Amino acid sequence: MMLRNIRQIGMLSLPILLAGAMTSLTAQAEKTLVVTSTNAAANQLLVYSSEGSLLQTLATNGTGGASGNAGGIAASHDLVAVVNTGSQTVAIFEREDRGLRLVDTVGAASNPLSVAFGHGHLYILGTTTIESHPISNKVVSQSADGTATLLHADGSAAQVGVLPNELIISEKSNAIETIGLSGGEVVGAPALVANIPANVNAPFGLVTRGADAYVTIAHANEISLVRHDTVLTVTGSGTQSAPCWVALEGSYLFSANSPSHSVSRYVVYGEKIVQDAAVIASFTGSPTDIAATGTLAAVVDGSAGVSRLSIFGVDGNGNFTLIKANTIPSAANGVVILQDGE
Repeated sequence: MMLRNIRQIGMLSLPILLAGAMTSLTAQAEKTLVVTSTNAAANQLLVYSSEGSLLQTLATNGTGGASGNAGGIAASHDLVAVVNTGSQTVAIFEREDRGLRLVDTVGAASNPLSVAFGHGHLYILGTTTIESHPISNKVVSQSADGTATLLHADGSAAQVGVLPNELIISEKSNAIETIGLSGGEVVGAPALVANIPANVNAPFGLVTRGADAYVTIAHANEISLVRHDTVLTVTGSGTQSAPCWVALEGSYLFSANSPSHSVSRYVVYGEKIVQDAAVIASFTGSPTDIAATGTLAAVVDGSAGVSRLSIFGVDGNGNFTLIKANTIPSAANGVVILQDGE
């Protein structure tokens, strides 16, 4: 009799245990967020779940208007930064248990296009300048501790990335440049990297890891590897035109090819960049940014003033499987994937 009662109690407990496990899995999924901005006159941050459900729409207290750039949104730990290009500010959000909340706006030296976190600083790439803002106790300083003018400073700035002792910057008017850091502060003046290809034509997007930076040379249909201020490798994009924006996850480099409305997959190792698949995803419009982390990727594409945020699952072979695509009635800018504690 006692054994039967124990079995009955066990059977009754099973649904409760399963329900608890499902709740835990759901909570874990909700810790991953995908974030983009409307980039409209009244700019808004759009926060989605990993399944593509819109969770929050938050005012950035600024004006959008960015174009031809990547990295318009950046995240580090509990902080998220998004550019308000038209109002020359960067909005700072903090992540809480229930999502994100606006905590401040920081003025920029020129209209901001791309942002990045690193070395205890927020870096803001504007149309003509690069600047560093120190962070203390999750508060981004209103004052820059270092500012420099870009090499061309002609409004063609595209993206900024963080390396161990410097920043790397692309200007579409044919400059891949670096600038030194001292304690995270921007110091000195930008300088061109060495061994830039003779056919260089419109450096666009970039992604960094360790001492490596992968920089697209969009109008030359190439992707380059920059290490220690020198271009080491250049790889063509094959059948896909103008690789513009890139994301890196493990050994895979993903390029968003704007004119071809596609994403390509490359394998990167050592000094090699090898195209593994010409097309792993296709889009209605031209991709304007891409992000990838863990088993998730996100791409923003746009056409005729309407954008789409597509969220993909990524398997161990670097294949994309569409989870959901959301329509945004504006020319959205930037995308980042937030995981718990990032």
